Amino acid sequence: MLAGLAALAVAALFSGAALYINVAEQPARLRLDDRALLAQWQVAYRRGFALQATLAIVGFLCAAAAWWQTGRPAFLLGGLVLLANWPYTLLAILPTNRPLMATRPAEAGAESRRLIGRWARLHAVRTALGLAATLLLAVALA
Repeated sequence: MLAGLAALAVAALFSGAALYINVAEQPARLRLDDRALLAQWQVAYRRGFALQATLAIVGFLCAAAAWWQTGRPAFLLGGLVLLANWPYTLLAILPTNRPLMATRPAEAGAESRRLIGRWARLHAVRTALGLAATLLLAVALA
């Protein structure tokens, strides 16, 4: 059952980080001017991607191990929902990220601000996936 507890903890960490971005970091960065907004987003995105990508993979592996050990389908489903952040990011969010990462902060303006707003709405889906995975894993442990 240790793998199941680890999967739940990792999914909760993923969800907490994603939720923090949506409710604290994004509203705070939107108060910045366009150049500072883009510069802050670029730095935060690189670090956030590394953190959340790792948590999604580790959480899935722990959930898969818990499913293997217990045979409870909710572990596998929770792990797959957490892992779904990878294809969602690559297919839905990456087309918004590319122009943001390619823009120098000195060139920031209304378009980069609009794209960062779009990015936040897309990122909210990642938060929802993390919360759904956390709930599924908690159910699997119950």
